[in-house]
Amino acid sequence: MQSTIITPIDILIIEDNEGDARLIKEVLSDGKVANLLHNVKDGVQAIEFLRKRGAYANASMPDLIILDLNLPKKDGREVLSEIKTDPELKKIPVVI
Repeated sequence: MQSTIITPIDILIIEDNEGDARLIKEVLSDGKVANLLHNVKDGVQAIEFLRKRGAYANASMPDLIILDLNLPKKDGREVLSEIKTDPELKKIPVVI
């Protein structure tokens, strides 16, 4: 019997609403997809995470980003613009 190695999908959830973030995590868990979930609550934290700054210096680069457009500090549209104009980050799929 051959064993299959499942590589988890690294997902960054950018969502300021605790209830919405919890719902997203539950849906992903119910889907039985191996994943590593990270959650940040505003646009500034999102950019810090993606650029591996400060508290996120050891953060892994996500395979997928789930982005709320209505965020405090830095709007989700600004975050999306920064992601899509950065040569390294623009490769990451973003779900809004």
